[in-house]
Amino acid sequence: MMSKRFWQSLPALILIPLAACGQSQTQQATAASQPAAAVAAPAYTPGAADAEQTRILTEKLEKTYAQQNLKVLSVHTTPIAGLFEVLVSGNQLVYVDAGGNYMLVGDLLDINSRRSLTEERMADVNKIDYSKLPFDKAIKEVRGNGKLAVAVFSDPDCPFCKRLEREFANMTDVTIYTFLMPIPSLHPQAKNKSEQIWCQSDRTAAWTAWMRENKNPPQVANCPNPVLDTMELGQQFGFNGTPTLVYPNGKTHSGYMPQAALQEALAQNQ
Repeated sequence: MMSKRFWQSLPALILIPLAACGQSQTQQATAASQPAAAVAAPAYTPGAADAEQTRILTEKLEKTYAQQNLKVLSVHTTPIAGLFEVLVSGNQLVYVDAGGNYMLVGDLLDINSRRSLTEERMADVNKIDYSKLPFDKAIKEVRGNGKLAVAVFSDPDCPFCKRLEREFANMTDVTIYTFLMPIPSLHPQAKNKSEQIWCQSDRTAAWTAWMRENKNPPQVANCPNPVLDTMELGQQFGFNGTPTLVYPNGKTHSGYMPQAALQEALAQNQ
């Protein structure tokens, strides 16, 4: 991701309110800078580089970084002529010139739409098998006919998670699976609150009452709960902020979205 110094040179971006709990300043600025129409815009589709270009960059990078045991996984074109996207071991994206002599590490931004093309590509690279999520460890809410589905990794004390929940409250025909992912370093009481919500006789009602109306659930005895499991699951997926949405097509989005953008994203990513 870009250095903090770079973002400090772009005050128009970083002065926009942050959009997620737990993300780095760069990730927050990128997510928050996306206008409603751009959030659900389709990712650019890079083409595979030709065989000779792939050979040149693979040999150069793997030789240069042999001590780090770097492996080139793929080479693609970008919207910038002469600049190539290279996916290397560890699922990291870097950008290099045709000769492999110069490298850029950071986000490739579409200035007109204020989107991070790198973030969108990583969403493709890191697609999640939605069907294999442990839905029995999620809080399920069905609104209307529930035909649009989404999984959300959420922290009960994250203000952006609460804002997202209030958008869900105004929507119909959606099924929401909430995986509890408290971030203790930011919200020390969130883990205990997550467990208390899970242990309520109607955990869905308790969750929505707290997130959308700030109504505390009644104190109950602790019960067997999946909170540690879902926290670990989020870490395995590389989620470092809440809310993080997982769509049925496997793509993810980190951060709050207003209702119009959320509705469009859900419709496009089933």
